[in-house]
Amino acid sequence: QVQLVESGGGLVQAGGSLRLSCAVSGRFFSGPAMGWFRQAPGKGREFVGLINWSGGTTDYADFVKGRFTISRDNTKAMLYLQMNSLKPEDTAVYYCAARAGGPVRLIALWDYWGRGTQVTVSS
Repeated sequence: QVQLVESGGGLVQAGGSLRLSCAVSGRFFSGPAMGWFRQAPGKGREFVGLINWSGGTTDYADFVKGRFTISRDNTKAMLYLQMNSLKPEDTAVYYCAARAGGPVRLIALWDYWGRGTQVTVSS
């Protein structure tokens, strides 16, 4: 059974920073790709960024490029999302996700999800 638990969300002023963490437990048959997604009030869930097993490949949504950075520490089974220059429109519940295959943006192809952590950016 794979479990993902996010932490690090909170309230921050515009221009500020937050670092989200995701603790991964359970077993994968192969190294999992990991990703971050978010869902704002009244909107659908959207892709934020992803990273492959080795950490050598990352991909970001255009609206976070240059501001957010994904990283992982496989020795600690942890995934991170460093968020800088936050904007009010970044307010959302942020979800960690994992899949046994390669990294893809399509939400429907991700196998495991955390419960999310709330990020609120005030103007």
